[in-house]
Amino acid sequence: MSKSFKTIPTFANEIEERRFWEQDNADSTDFVDWTKAQQVVLPNLKPSTQTISLRLPQHLLDSIKAAANARDVPYQSLIKVWLQEKLHTQ
Repeated sequence: MSKSFKTIPTFANEIEERRFWEQDNADSTDFVDWTKAQQVVLPNLKPSTQTISLRLPQHLLDSIKAAANARDVPYQSLIKVWLQEKLHTQ
């Protein structure tokens, strides 16, 4: 017996759609038959990051690398986390 699926509502904007899917009772399996899903390859996507050059004193970089090593994360990832946290506290 096949399951009947609900129709996905039409949303006025992305914010409305995000609110809909963030609800506790929103379950995508009510709307989509995931057993028929296919993997998609998007080879032409551009990276969403940009490479920068940042000059730091050697002792500061060594301290950052030590902190990253203690947390078992790459030091560049730790720098990104710290920058993001600092921006949110402003």
